[in-house]
Amino acid sequence: MAVLPPLPNLQAFEAVARRKSFALAAAELHLTASAVSHQVARLESYLGIRLFERSAHGVRITTAGESYLARIQGAISAITAASMDVRQGVSNTLYIHSAPSIASLWLMARLNDFARSYPEITFNLSAAHSQSNFELGEVDVDIRYGIPNWPGLVLEPLFEERIVPLASPAFIRAARIRQPADLLGVKLIRSNVSVVQWADWFGEFADVRPPEQFAVRFDRAQMSLDAATQGLGVALESATVAARHIEEKKLKAIFGLDKAVRVKAHFAVYPAHHARRPAVAAFLEWLREQAGSQA
Repeated sequence: MAVLPPLPNLQAFEAVARRKSFALAAAELHLTASAVSHQVARLESYLGIRLFERSAHGVRITTAGESYLARIQGAISAITAASMDVRQGVSNTLYIHSAPSIASLWLMARLNDFARSYPEITFNLSAAHSQSNFELGEVDVDIRYGIPNWPGLVLEPLFEERIVPLASPAFIRAARIRQPADLLGVKLIRSNVSVVQWADWFGEFADVRPPEQFAVRFDRAQMSLDAATQGLGVALESATVAARHIEEKKLKAIFGLDKAVRVKAHFAVYPAHHARRPAVAAFLEWLREQAGSQA
């Protein structure tokens, strides 16, 4: 069996990396700064690498330290949460991780329904672009976005999405956008992580080349949609994820939903044995019902 580093060493490292200070980490952990420094030094000795660069100006995490932190931070959070649940007598907790935009724009609006339907289940949701590590026991189900390439896991597409150009009604009127080619005369918003890019949309619906440069770019759909509502340009996003913006008339599908690139890009991902847990099975069944209502 592989020998794990002592947990106090890992906790000290994570706290220093997060707080960027031995003194602040020490205060958080109720230790002296010297004790925290010794804990980190023991971990560095165990790993055989330098995790921090120390100087008179403070402490800076190394590249190797950043890489290590990214891999263990979720596991430490999971251990902390599980320990708190046990101490507080919580026995039926569900840990879900999700891509940020669908979590805030689609899932959050429906969680009250889940809570009413399953009052006995305690729900823990985290959101980030990084994917959870099932081998470290971080989560029960991960709602991932992207082109699926996750071997050894069950993948359930949530729904088919229609990716369309979206802008505020005022922007559309002012720009006088009537046909796809008119988009070349306005600012287009690029979503860096989207599986459907402007080149894909123009290739399907317009006999013109899309611009190579974009004045506004974001790394998540929510920011692209918010930028479009503010009149910063035209976003190319999912009508499902943008449903609230459209219902509130903050955004409008410029050419309706006919000129849409259809794609399945959001997936519920989990190890097969996780579904045997009653709380996970209940969440998956509920999630399928919610996703089915989008069809």
